[in-house]
Amino acid sequence: MKTTLSLITLAALLAAAPASADFAINVGAITVAPDDSSSNLNVIEQVAGLPAGSTAVGVNTNTQLGLTFDYRINPNWAVQLIAATPFSHDIKVKGSAIDGLKVGKTKHLPPTLLAQYHFMPQHQTFDPFFGVGLNYTVFFDEKIDGQLEGALDALNVTAAADKVSLKLKSSYGLALQAGVNIKLTDSLGVHAMLSKMDIDTRGRVQVNGNTVQSVNVNIDPYVAMIGLRWTL
Repeated sequence: MKTTLSLITLAALLAAAPASADFAINVGAITVAPDDSSSNLNVIEQVAGLPAGSTAVGVNTNTQLGLTFDYRINPNWAVQLIAATPFSHDIKVKGSAIDGLKVGKTKHLPPTLLAQYHFMPQHQTFDPFFGVGLNYTVFFDEKIDGQLEGALDALNVTAAADKVSLKLKSSYGLALQAGVNIKLTDSLGVHAMLSKMDIDTRGRVQVNGNTVQSVNVNIDPYVAMIGLRWTL
């Protein structure tokens, strides 16, 4: 509830920006690099005879087209919305004899709203900033990999006619950011930023709609972007 109210507050701040506020669009490459950890695949460990606590899951890095929007409310304060084309990630087992086993794939969108403090508003070229805000990540198009399906079949967990699926829960979390805008002309510049986002989800492997394995995954990625900046 507190997260939702804070998001509403930041949205209201954006909506209240005066007409004279500077508006900028940043376009470039944006990378999500997970700093991940997870709970263990306890059910699979038991069925496969693996040591307890020997497995986890990991998520790979992905780069997409980043698109961010800035409102400069006053010389020191701005609001930024981070968006991107959907990120795509492979999910694999980490640890034990099944290290590297492909669990599945997912796509996600992590829209993030931040309030930025700009340290040197009087500087015409070099504009460093720090931001704090909220992230909402929605997962979709989850797919089980054939490697996991084969392993479940070999362990007699599933039969050929069973439907195996993967579900991931959406996430709310905090986001921190540091970056710099470098002015090249009156309307064109360079935008670079690095963010740390709190993205936690719960993954469920389901057989015929029934959960046979659940795992808590802390993705907690570093998100980096560099691109061109247009000031309107």
